Amino acid sequence: MTIEFAHVTTIEAPIDAVFDLSLDIDAHLASMAESGERAVAGTTTGLIGLGETVTWRARHFGIPFTMTSKVTEWDRPRRFVDEQLKGPFRRFHHEHVFDSADGVTTMTDRIRFDAPLGPLGRLVETLVLGRYLHKLIDERGQYLKATAERGC
Repeated sequence: MTIEFAHVTTIEAPIDAVFDLSLDIDAHLASMAESGERAVAGTTTGLIGLGETVTWRARHFGIPFTMTSKVTEWDRPRRFVDEQLKGPFRRFHHEHVFDSADGVTTMTDRIRFDAPLGPLGRLVETLVLGRYLHKLIDERGQYLKATAERGC
């Protein structure tokens, strides 16, 4: 079963700045410091771009995970997509959409994923992973909002 959700963050900063910040590996790592996330291969610092990959290592639920993602679609500064190439999910698709009006940028994260588990996976996807990922995306959005609004 596929789990889908969207998360919206409103940021008082120019769309170009928010778009770039959302592609910044260092900003992502700072936003995920609680999980000890590290970029260990591919683009490991600075901005990631179309066709580039990054391999992340992190600990979630006390379990170490490794996931390689690739930026597969790009329409600067309106949209980009990253997708899991290798990792813990059967499929993981993250669409980032940016809209702007009057100096305020609306950043929408659209997540679509399938857990690696069979029938029991549906319950785990919905009750555990979906909620957990939504929390992580919210934390990342709040970090990007604070950083962008400070002008960093």
